[in-house]
Amino acid sequence: MTPALQSHAALTLCKLAPVIPVIVVDDLDHAVPLAEALVAGGLPVLEVTLRTPCALDAIRAMAAVPGARVGAGTVLSAHDAANAKAAGATFAVSPGATPALIAACTAQGLPLLPGAASASEVMTLLERGYRTLKFFPAGPAGGPAMLKALGGPLPQATFCPTGGVSLANATDYLSLANVACVGGSWVAPAKMMAAGDWAGITELAREAAALPR
Repeated sequence: MTPALQSHAALTLCKLAPVIPVIVVDDLDHAVPLAEALVAGGLPVLEVTLRTPCALDAIRAMAAVPGARVGAGTVLSAHDAANAKAAGATFAVSPGATPALIAACTAQGLPLLPGAASASEVMTLLERGYRTLKFFPAGPAGGPAMLKALGGPLPQATFCPTGGVSLANATDYLSLANVACVGGSWVAPAKMMAAGDWAGITELAREAAALPR
C-alpha cells in the first residue's frame, strides 16, 4: 500500500465521525465493553495507544466488536507497526514520522496517520504522498490558529488534531476547512472505565458524535 493509498484510507476513517477516541487500556477486561460503548454512541474509529502492557491484546479484543474500526496509536517503529497489524489494527497513528516507520507501514499495508507540528514537517510528508496527517501536539503547537495558518499555503493537507483537544474546544478545530476530525481522550475517562460506567461513556460518545463539522 503506497503512502497515497494509506492517506486516502486514513481520510476515509477520519470522515466516519468527528472524534476519534484516544484510548489507554490498563485493564484488558475493559477493552470489549469500552469498544461497545463507544460504537453504540456513534464513534466507530478507535485509537488504542501502545502505552500499556495489554494494549495489543486490547486491540485484538476490540477488533472483534461489531462496527469497530480499531487502530494502534503511539506507533513509533517498524516493530510497533508489525505488532499492531498482527493484533488486528486496521490503521496506525504516530506522533511524528520517520523514514523507517513510513517504510514499515507501506510494507505492512497499514494505513498511517503520521504526526506533524510545523510547515516543514507537513511539506515533508506531502512530498512522501501523505495528505491526511495528525496535528500533534495540537494545543502546544498553536491550536486552531496554527492550523488555520497552515491551511493558507498548504491547503492540500487535511488534519486530525490531537493533544489538548477537549469538548470545550473541539468545535474550534472542527470548524476549520482543513480538519476532518479530532482525536480526544475525554470520551473514555479512566475513572469511568474503572467504575464500569459504560452507559456514561456511551453518552459522552453521543455528545462527541453530534459535534458539528
